[in-house]
Amino acid sequence: MLVEELLRLVHVIGATVLFGTGAGIAFFMVMAHRTGDPKLIAHVAGTVVIADAIFTATAVVLQPVTGYLLARSIGWSLEEGWIALSLMLYVLAGVFWLPVVWIQMRLRDLARTASETDMPLPAAYHSLYRIWFACGFPAFFAVIGILWLMLNKPSV
Repeated sequence: MLVEELLRLVHVIGATVLFGTGAGIAFFMVMAHRTGDPKLIAHVAGTVVIADAIFTATAVVLQPVTGYLLARSIGWSLEEGWIALSLMLYVLAGVFWLPVVWIQMRLRDLARTASETDMPLPAAYHSLYRIWFACGFPAFFAVIGILWLMLNKPSV
């Protein structure tokens, strides 16, 4: 019983970290972008890349592990509807998150270069930012869907 409680706690903390870090990263990146200041954008994007590496990546790895162990401990099949749908949404979120990680690094580098050369942000920055922004929505809503499924465990 203690193992199941610990797994549940770690799984919920992981879900919270995924949601909270994702929302926080998006907020700070958008706010930095709105300034148009390459130096500020470079600094914020650099911090975001570190946060993604430490918090998001760790949670991304731990979530399926703790989810699997928790389901096994409780006796749920991974083929159960709400679990299978959660896994599909998890993959969908990952499909959009992985490019975002690379884009954030690229945005950071482009903003650093613009800041160091005292130039405006290049067109490539703005194009990548639009892609980054668009990728955030499906990933964000996929995570919300997963949280809803975890809480409600509907018959699917």
